Amino acid sequence: MFAISLGDDGAELRALEPWYAEEFLTHMDRGREFVGQYIALADVVTDLASARSFLQAYAEKAAHDTGRIYGIWTEGTLVGGVLFRTMDVNLGTAEAGCWLEPSAVGKGLITRAARTVIDWAIGERSIHRVEWLVSSKNEASIAVARRLGMTKDGVLRESYPYRGERHDMEVWSVLAPEWKALRAAGQARAQA
Repeated sequence: MFAISLGDDGAELRALEPWYAEEFLTHMDRGREFVGQYIALADVVTDLASARSFLQAYAEKAAHDTGRIYGIWTEGTLVGGVLFRTMDVNLGTAEAGCWLEPSAVGKGLITRAARTVIDWAIGERSIHRVEWLVSSKNEASIAVARRLGMTKDGVLRESYPYRGERHDMEVWSVLAPEWKALRAAGQARAQA
């Protein structure tokens, strides 16, 4: 299995493939309530069959170049992930997302993993615009969008019905030229 290091703490990013279904379900069971605060993943992955089906759907998206899913492992344990929920290479757009179980919060894992996959999407797949849709109540995810250098494009008022409530969804984005400039500035600071 190929893994990409996310830093000196041993965290790794790997493709989250269907054969990880059991580990994915175990991870979801550990963090179900936390993950489910703002996203439906916790309600979708409830047993081994649904875990396998969810990961198989992303394997098919990867095969058709319309999405990707990656897991974040620390000390050999799956603790979260990042994904491209949608990806349209012809239009040059992608929607990124994330989730994390409580034990992994506050370590910068999502920011590091998102940087890695956005670098790939822009550098390798020529994606021009990466979007980040987030509930206006999800302060942690909004903070990630800010750390990634994204711009808040606007709010889709009460656009997301979830668990009996309609959520305002913020749209954040970064364009390829902005991303490249941010990354170059970060590398220049690191070398100084």
